[in-house]
Amino acid sequence: MHNELLFEIGTEEIPAGFLMPALANLSAALGGRLRELGLTFGEIRGGATPRRLAVAVSGLAERQPDRREEIMGPSVKAAFDAQGQPTKAALGFARSRGAGPEALTVVNTPKGDYVMLVSHVSGRGTPELLAALLPEVVRSLSFPKSMRWGDGQGPFARPIHWFVALYNGEVVPFVVADIASGRMSRGHRFTAPDFFEVRDFDDYIVQLQQRHVLVDPALRRRVVLEEAERVARSVGGLLLPDEELADTVANLVEFPHGICGVFEKRFLALPDAVLITSMREHQKYFCVVDGDRKLLPYFVAVNNTPVPDAALAAAGHQRVLRARLEDALFFFKADRGRRLADRVDDLAGLIFQAGLGNMLEKTERIVRLATLLADQLAPAAAVPTGRAARLAKADLLTAMVNEFPTLQGVIGREYALLDGEEEAVATAIAEHYRPLRAGDEPPRQIPGALVGLADRLDSIIGVFGLGRVPSGTADPFGLRRLSLGLLRIIETHAFSFSLAGVIDRAQALYGDKLTVEPAVAQGQILDFIRARFVNDQVSRGLPVEAVEAVTSVAFDDVTDCLARIRALEKIRKQPAFGVVAGTFKRVMNIIKEHSAAEPQEKLLVEPAEQALYQAFLGVRDAGLPLLARKDYDGALAIMLRMKEPADTFFDQVMVMAEDEALRTNRLNLLAAIAGLFLRVGDFSRMQGMAGENS
Repeated sequence: MHNELLFEIGTEEIPAGFLMPALANLSAALGGRLRELGLTFGEIRGGATPRRLAVAVSGLAERQPDRREEIMGPSVKAAFDAQGQPTKAALGFARSRGAGPEALTVVNTPKGDYVMLVSHVSGRGTPELLAALLPEVVRSLSFPKSMRWGDGQGPFARPIHWFVALYNGEVVPFVVADIASGRMSRGHRFTAPDFFEVRDFDDYIVQLQQRHVLVDPALRRRVVLEEAERVARSVGGLLLPDEELADTVANLVEFPHGICGVFEKRFLALPDAVLITSMREHQKYFCVVDGDRKLLPYFVAVNNTPVPDAALAAAGHQRVLRARLEDALFFFKADRGRRLADRVDDLAGLIFQAGLGNMLEKTERIVRLATLLADQLAPAAAVPTGRAARLAKADLLTAMVNEFPTLQGVIGREYALLDGEEEAVATAIAEHYRPLRAGDEPPRQIPGALVGLADRLDSIIGVFGLGRVPSGTADPFGLRRLSLGLLRIIETHAFSFSLAGVIDRAQALYGDKLTVEPAVAQGQILDFIRARFVNDQVSRGLPVEAVEAVTSVAFDDVTDCLARIRALEKIRKQPAFGVVAGTFKRVMNIIKEHSAAEPQEKLLVEPAEQALYQAFLGVRDAGLPLLARKDYDGALAIMLRMKEPADTFFDQVMVMAEDEALRTNRLNLLAAIAGLFLRVGDFSRMQGMAGENS
């Protein structure tokens, strides 16, 4: 392809989780460096398998454009003496740039007159630039874990074995880690290991496919699923959907080959979650289900090589899985000897956090806090919430969770059902951990949501109460994740409550364990959660001005904050809002050092201030009931009535009158108006965005 760069890094097998982030980083790093050098280009295409990272840049300019450089030198006063002759400073500046004093020109700047040199720099050729750029890009790539090899080459995710670097079909020469670039790539490690010559990216893709390598990750993932579905159908089943596993398997193989295995039906006595986890997490096997999504005694393995004897290959997979399932069945039977409720007291032997006691103490705090929340937010759910909170951490003591830590909560749900607990209680045990990460669904049912809130609040309060405040990127206790989960649960269920009030009660539950003054810690916690709230809402598309307008005034009831933000978002599209926001900003500037008090009607002497006062009384009387009902749309619509009388007031009345009584009373009036508006938000923060999208 004309003006194409093809760059491939050939390696030993890169871990599946590293592969796609590395490809994204390679594309971004290469594109960024090309732009810095002033090289124009078209599309960047990528390819990746466990043994290679590859990018192709189309339409890459053959050289940099010529450019004019202006280099500022010393001031004119320093550059020339009284006779107008160049000084040592001017001569040294010119010489440093390879020029004589006659090349100096004088330019006027905001700081005065300076000397300047103008030079015309010819652009360098792209092959020359690439020879230096590509090694830099290789060295710039980072991975969760890197290694060195040989005599200290690297670091890189895995040892590098070859480079392909072609521009317009010609090799771009460089050496990294004792490996010289060339035009030779390799096919599949086992079925086509020899080098072959590459011409361009399209040829590269075709030749790799002929050598049993699908370099396009999306294509390879699609083939993985097609193979797995084909194998599942061969035994009369369906593939259990698993997008995350499909991503992983696609990055473990270069060319997928599906194999069907079978396991003994007695293992179906295990909870589905245990069977699925045993297959997907440890062996990367897909599960097979019937039309009702009930597990069948089959699995699908995806191999990296064709299998001459399918039965023999399946037997190998079955042997490995059988050992896993035997262990799981043993743990399951051992666990069933005790009910979850009988394990709770043993949580006293499990440390929660150093300085914060054990898991039994945490459980008791969660029970009390979750019950408090239930009484306040959902009294009908108080009983299952309290019971779920009591049992929520009991499965941490089971052999099954010890073997499969990712099943905490899930195993609790299964065992609770087997113990005869209510469905709502069992579901809450599993749901209270959600969301685990960005994109996860929060708990769907109220008891799980309330236990999840109590659990997260208890952890956040405990860590802050010991003075372990996250700083920079350091967050060893995962408090950012916990706070985002807390906010997502509140938003999903529209729970309306005072964070400060609940934090106060939760702090008291710790007794004398906490070392930071409760009021100080509470302020830090609210600021921390508020920052997560602002970032989260802005990242989801809400204007930062609207979010800050609300949260800068008050951040205590998350649901109330969201209602006020949405109301401001609607009202800002009204034509009058821009004027009101501007006027409000003026008001805030005037009263910022004023201690507010009630205005006295008898001191309102100007018609314009009397009219403003009457307008304020009307808006206040009509708006306060709406604010009390949290009807912010209605309250804001009424507040916009202040536009005309406020404009007239500022046109006709001197606020800062010489008479102290009049001046103070006018400031009191403006402060009263500001106080009403601040019940919703600080309008002054939204002045610049008024009318957007209207």
